[in-house]
Amino acid sequence: MYLEYIEPVFRPPSEANSLILQVTNGCSWNNCTFCDMYTEPQKKFRPKSLTDIEQELQLIERSGQQYRRIFLADGDAMSLSFKRLHGIMSLINKYLPDTQRVSSYCLPRNLLNKTEDELLQLQTMGLTLMYVGCETGDDLLLEKVQKGESFDSSLIALTKIKNARMKSSVMILNGLGGTKYSEQHAINSARLMNAAQPDYLATLVVTFYHGEERFQQAFGGNFSALKPAELFNEMEILLQHLELEKTIFRSDHASNYLILKGILGRDKDQLLKQVQHAIHNQNSTNLRQEWQRGF
Repeated sequence: MYLEYIEPVFRPPSEANSLILQVTNGCSWNNCTFCDMYTEPQKKFRPKSLTDIEQELQLIERSGQQYRRIFLADGDAMSLSFKRLHGIMSLINKYLPDTQRVSSYCLPRNLLNKTEDELLQLQTMGLTLMYVGCETGDDLLLEKVQKGESFDSSLIALTKIKNARMKSSVMILNGLGGTKYSEQHAINSARLMNAAQPDYLATLVVTFYHGEERFQQAFGGNFSALKPAELFNEMEILLQHLELEKTIFRSDHASNYLILKGILGRDKDQLLKQVQHAIHNQNSTNLRQEWQRGF
């Protein structure tokens, strides 16, 4: 079986074994200064037609391959209208009825034009997990990195997801504020997470694949990236301020120096001890070396 993708295609690490169904190309916003995922000329945003999506699903059905999970690519599937998403889910239910979970990246703004009832309809059809890149809960940083979101818009979206009985997986970018804004980034990100109580929370280290010139402009050229010890200090502040009831926490992306896994708040003290050990033992074999990190 062969599906035609417009490369490059990105997906969350947890979707490694999922069928990647490309229902849009690129990202409709594509202004975030830290993100170079969809900057290639071929990644100009456009939706894929329902006819093309149906043909791909028919091809998969004929192949006999079974998929428990489907990820709706690219970076912005939830920018589609409720009507279009309903059509996509109807096709998935028709051709791949044994699918157990459908998921998508989700920009908070893309839920403004969808009611909770509409989201609940999509949830009953199998769209049950949203990956939300909040990046930070700090409004100043959100403005600087041109995210086009705020603390409030992120919380509204996460609340809609929860009320629609969907699960949310939130990403926070460790080091996004550099040395100057590190503490407020950590504290306000924790404040957002405490208010939202997401099902999953992940952190990864902000990384500039093609250089940081564009990112530096919003900081007046004064952005200073955090060194590993400073990243651990920021993580310690984040964990100290998190008051989560039952959130699966992961900091195990290839960009991370320190791998952390647990459930918050059950494992909060244990995770803090791991971070504090890393702060005081910079040469620990438990830390990834630069050559071991990937993006």
